[in-house]
Order: sequence, then structure tokens, then C-alpha cells
Amino acid sequence: MTDAPIAVVGLGSMGYGIANSALAAGLPVHGHDVNPDQAKRFLADGGIPGPLARIAPDLAAAVIVVLNAAQTESVLFGEAALVPHMARGSVVVACATVSPAFARSMEVRCREHGVLYLDAPISGGAVKAAQGALSVMASGVPEAFARAKPVLDAIAERVFRLGDAAGAGSAMKAVNQLLAGVHIAAMAEAMTFGMTQGVTPEAFMEVIPQCAGTSWMLENRGPHVVAGDYTPRSSVNIWPKDLGIVLDIARGAGFGAPLAAAAMQQFLAAAGSGMGALDDAAVARVYARNAGLTLPGDD
Repeated sequence: MTDAPIAVVGLGSMGYGIANSALAAGLPVHGHDVNPDQAKRFLADGGIPGPLARIAPDLAAAVIVVLNAAQTESVLFGEAALVPHMARGSVVVACATVSPAFARSMEVRCREHGVLYLDAPISGGAVKAAQGALSVMASGVPEAFARAKPVLDAIAERVFRLGDAAGAGSAMKAVNQLLAGVHIAAMAEAMTFGMTQGVTPEAFMEVIPQCAGTSWMLENRGPHVVAGDYTPRSSVNIWPKDLGIVLDIARGAGFGAPLAAAAMQQFLAAAGSGMGALDDAAVARVYARNAGLTLPGDD
């Protein structure tokens, strides 16, 4: 427990869980979101009141759980810049999926204000965020890890220390996102392929999770397709962004990533068909439509 407050900026499905986990661990937490209803909801849960700009000088840490690099930069250095108002020695814990180069640039800019920066992308989904059981792929100077320790202890089951400078955490997250995006698309392709041979989605989910072809994403997203429930836990729109980062990094490294590129096209097709805000398992609908198949809940 600490008397110094923290802020969680971005109270979406992941950020809200992070904020509540920190609150449950005894940390004083200020929750901020562009949606005022989310901020009010968190205030009712026990969050600290007051504008973020006013409490910024008192923060021990600011946990940034926004969508992308542009939003991260806007929060830290935009019109209502947070970092210039934070105390020297406080820490930014940056959780969005961004490129390693962007993470390194944020570390430099924070350092100019005497603020520490932890490159700390997260994995585990909304459920583990709410349980305080995320995996954090983190890199930064030892002082950043030390300052962020109360937050990391509250929100994470595993913290992987990947280096003493920003960038290494984001590089590992890109590796994870390549696999995760490909695995979701592969689940959708395999399930709908099975349907062409009389294998129902229900039978698919009964058998394949017990076989060598399974994956965490298959076991997590497949039930959404079987239920015909595309309430967004993680949306289709995330993948053009995240796989776009993967492909940009690959291009810069002169590395061919054909599986990531193929998965990217399926998510782009889903988003272009009006499914961007749906759960990312809805990519199965692209395969089903192209094959003239009807998924559960779509008849």
C-alpha cells in the first residue's frame, strides 16, 4: 500500500480492470477516460475525484491504457499534456501496443522532464485485467521498475523484465500479436473449413481443444462463434492496427511475414464489411460468407 495516488488513463475493457485491480490492492486510483460516464462509474467504485491535471503533480505513476501510439503521445505530450505536470521521479507505465521505436522516443521525452518511462505492453484480456492477473512484457531502467512495482504487483500475475531500455517490451508484444492475430484467423479458417465437411462448430470445439491443433486463441474465441455472440471483448478493429505494427516492423527489418499479412487481409475484410466494432472472432464470418456457409446466430 502507498499513500501516493496513481492514475489509470483509458478505462476501456482492459483499463477498467486494471484500475479496479489497483484499487483492490489498496492503491489510491484516479481513473480518466474520454467517456465521462466511464470516469463517473469508476468514481462510484471508489476512485479519486478531481481533474487529472490537478492531481498530476501528486502521482506516483500514470498507467496509460489507450488504443495506440497516437493516443499515448496525446495523453503524455498533447494539448493537455500529462508528463510536464508530473513530479520528477514519478513513472509512466505505457501499456498500448506500439512500435519499439515509438516506445524509445517516449522514454527520451519523459526523461527530459525527469519522469521515468516503463515500456509495459500487456496480455491476458479483460478477464485477467479484472483479476489483476495480466502478463506484462516490460522494459525500462531499474528505477522505472522500482517506482512502478506497487502498480505491477497489483495488476499482473507475471512481469517479464526484458531489458533496461524501452523498446524491448514492445518488440516482444509485437511477436505475441503476430501469433495471436494469426491464431484467431486460423481458428476461423479451420472452423469454417470443417463446416464444408459436415463438422459443426459445436463438434469442432468439443474435439480440437483436446488435440494438437489447439491454441489459446482457439479455445478463447471459438466459443464466441459457437454462441453467435460477437459482443466485443477484443474487437476486429484492433487487428489492422496491431498487425500493421507487426508488418511495419518486419518491413523495416527486411523480414517477410506472409502469415501475418494473410491474417491482416482477413481482418481488413471483416472491418470493411462493417464488423470492425464486433468481437474479433467475427472474422469467421468473412470465411463463412465467402464459402456460402451459415454460422450460429447468423441464420
